[in-house]
Amino acid sequence: MLQDIKHTFIQIHPADNVLVALTNLDAGTVINFNGDQFSLITAVAAKHKFTMGPLQNGDPIFMYGVLVGKACTDIPKGAAITTENIKHASEGFKLGTRKTDWTVPEIASAYRDKTFMGYHRADGSVGTANYWLVIPLVFCENRNINVLKEALSAKLGFAKPRGYENEVDNLIEMYQSGKTTEDILQADLQTSPEGHNSKKLFENIDGIKFLNHDMGCGGTRTDSDALCGLLAGYITHPNVAGATVLSLGCQHAQAGILQDEIQKRDPNFSKPLVMLEQQKIGTETKLLHEALKQTFTGLIEVNKQQRQPAPLSKLCIGLECGGSDGFSGISANPTLGYVSDILVSLGGSVVLSEFPELCGVEQELSDRCVDETQALKYMNLMRTYNARAEADGSGFYANPSPGNIRDGLITDAIKSAGAAKKGGTSPVTAVLDYPEKVTKPGLNLLCTPGSDVESTTAEVGSGANVVLFTTGLGTPTGNPITPVIKIATNTAVFNKMPDILDINCGTIIEGEETIAQSAVRMLDYVIEVASGIKQPKAVILGQDDFIPWKRGISL
Repeated sequence: MLQDIKHTFIQIHPADNVLVALTNLDAGTVINFNGDQFSLITAVAAKHKFTMGPLQNGDPIFMYGVLVGKACTDIPKGAAITTENIKHASEGFKLGTRKTDWTVPEIASAYRDKTFMGYHRADGSVGTANYWLVIPLVFCENRNINVLKEALSAKLGFAKPRGYENEVDNLIEMYQSGKTTEDILQADLQTSPEGHNSKKLFENIDGIKFLNHDMGCGGTRTDSDALCGLLAGYITHPNVAGATVLSLGCQHAQAGILQDEIQKRDPNFSKPLVMLEQQKIGTETKLLHEALKQTFTGLIEVNKQQRQPAPLSKLCIGLECGGSDGFSGISANPTLGYVSDILVSLGGSVVLSEFPELCGVEQELSDRCVDETQALKYMNLMRTYNARAEADGSGFYANPSPGNIRDGLITDAIKSAGAAKKGGTSPVTAVLDYPEKVTKPGLNLLCTPGSDVESTTAEVGSGANVVLFTTGLGTPTGNPITPVIKIATNTAVFNKMPDILDINCGTIIEGEETIAQSAVRMLDYVIEVASGIKQPKAVILGQDDFIPWKRGISL
């Protein structure tokens, strides 16, 4: 596939009966493929697909070698497939035989003795960063969390550079000088110079992260329990040195439940942990004074920690995508798959989530599970999740967003077949239900929604200490405690949004790189990020997105 990528179209898998346009193709464009010559009868935009033979109503459509849809009308040869002429379809799945043979990438041997500089924790894990967390057990404490943020961040040197206040001053000046609304709309605002944080008081701490959420009470007990599990995953995370937790006291998400979840994940938990309950302490002032004192003394203690060498087997990489396009499954996602295979061969862990975006590849993934127990767990999670979605009138078929569809992912199965490429080819060593923790090296499947912030939040809660995030349309997503590396599927979006994107895989589409070459470049960057040498854009911009999953329906 990759050697001929400079062509204007591509067949992804020999079994596919549609071709993918790599550039905009006009109606009348002559296509020469496998000795056959025909002309396009419709224009086909880059990233979209067109037929290589006539299809009748009901005929299957294959991409990536799997069923991704069915024609809902007759489609002539050389026509674009669209939401009007095909509908979502995917193969059924059942318990099959184990298919765990795979080939380790040759380049993996070159990374066998490489290390990164990380923070070694008492439980044997290694962090790629060193944060203190301040989190609420219930949404009632969000305001107090924000007060602590205002009090601590700037004074301790952790505040991000100033934002757009200078631009607002420009607007005020124009308004006061009598400029019209048209004048204001046409004006070029003066960009603020990049500010510089004051010197950090605690040099070995990357920051204090203050989380907010809208859960903990008023919902189902299942959701509040899951929230406690997620927060425990963040507190015990290798990138976290210690935490301050504020509780109101009367909510569903009780401090005792959180403590139990922490013990499940780390029976010998020894990090500094400040737990304060407002209804026991009394006034807000007393609560905040106590939080400030105990947090500050905790910071003094964890500031003694320093980075030390660690093998790459201590990396746990979350595999994520958002704002996907028709090139995702051809460039960036397969690159992540190659990186995944390298890391798994070194004893590391990778996490593939977003279960609505694994629709249609269930048979392959369940067959790759190391034992039948894991295969059955995966299939049951997929069936249960889709059934609950359908009961609410929106099955997995409704997953693609308008942006996905506009850029070539017109059925959920097309999107899923490309998304699954992030997981590479290694066996599935474990299947996890949200918010379970990764405990085994290798490829882990984690049940999450396809919503990228909820999924990234969950992957980090399960232990991912680096996240690789592919995007074809561009997205500013990040995470409070784990560096999120943004990978563009195409050069156009990389050049358009360089402020939020870190790596360009459009080089594959343009024939300048192979997937293997792109993967090496990416893994080298991951090692630098994990060592604190480089910071991805999401970290620099402070994109601290955190959304717990309400187990109701979220695709």
